[in-house]
Amino acid sequence: MHLAQRMERLGTETAFEVLAKAKALEAQGRDIIHLEIGEPDFDTPKNISEAAYKALLDGQTHYCPSGGIPELKEAVAEYISTSRGFPVDPDEVVITPGAKPIIFFGILACVDEGDEVIWPDPGFPIYPSVIDFVDAKPVSVVLREENEFRFDVDELAAAITPKTRMIIINSPQNPTGSALTHDDLVRIAELAIKHDLIVMSDEPYCNMQYEGEHSSIAALDGMKERTILIDGFSKTYAMTGWRLGYGVATTELAAKIAQLVTNSCSCTPTFIQHAGIEALRGPQDESQKMVAEFKRRRDVVVEGLNSLPGMSCIEPKGAFYAFPNATGYNIDCRELAAKILDDGGVAVLSGTAFGDGGEGYLRLSYANSVENIRSAIARMKPVVEQYVA
Repeated sequence: MHLAQRMERLGTETAFEVLAKAKALEAQGRDIIHLEIGEPDFDTPKNISEAAYKALLDGQTHYCPSGGIPELKEAVAEYISTSRGFPVDPDEVVITPGAKPIIFFGILACVDEGDEVIWPDPGFPIYPSVIDFVDAKPVSVVLREENEFRFDVDELAAAITPKTRMIIINSPQNPTGSALTHDDLVRIAELAIKHDLIVMSDEPYCNMQYEGEHSSIAALDGMKERTILIDGFSKTYAMTGWRLGYGVATTELAAKIAQLVTNSCSCTPTFIQHAGIEALRGPQDESQKMVAEFKRRRDVVVEGLNSLPGMSCIEPKGAFYAFPNATGYNIDCRELAAKILDDGGVAVLSGTAFGDGGEGYLRLSYANSVENIRSAIARMKPVVEQYVA
């Protein structure tokens, strides 16, 4: 069968490939500790599941508007207005099956062939994948450990050309756990306004910022009308399998994204959207407990990684990822990650799974129990000490 040439430009997520390998080893009887996949290991809060069940029983199983049911759009507008500190109208909200479609549809709607899009490297691999797919040019700006894995705004400014159309920011960040400061956001906003750029602000870990307060670039003067804000329910409410997310943009762009939803998946399941209303308006205690536990695990994993010979790890500011420095070994990070899985039974990712800027690093998701995290560190020690330079 003939395949379109554009398919050669489409990437993937290494996390799912490593997960498949780890599951294959488990099928052979191996005991594997999973620190590769980025999803909360908690159940969805019961009140949210009950809301979906009630919606099913009430017959909320039919088509709905492609951009989302009005009740959820209103709840999202309320939530963003309160949490981010700028007014949002329901017409500026579009609901999608997961937050990831907003990345795809936002780039598809705003970026032409030959345009350039700046993305953080290391960063979520879907960014360069989709940029390539639409035949635009991904321009990476490396996030460096000495800058706490935040954009160096001077380097970002130097990467802007007349062809630049969009800047993607992600804070708190996957894979490094970094968080942009308010001053960073102000300076990035100044660049966006000066060069007439769109900012795609990917914020699914907004409620998992452990140091300082999360703020959105969309709240800054002159930025609401040029920002695509992305958020969802997967991380805050342990709803990865529900596939429920949303974007906040101008009314015009939200309508265009809804049109792309119409042309691809029609709409987001109605009963799942009712669960989203309960998530935003119902009790938040279970979510808050989960976030507190992630902070506790962060401290355990950072201490453990820093105890390993040849390895060091700065403290992540948010999300549930650690990004340790593995340049102290005489083996590259891809091979090291493979050895840790094959010989130690711990599934981790190489930093290069997130771009060339991740060379020399590993990514561990600490969305696992403290007991398993400590066991993983113990298993890693005899593996990594063989390769200390």
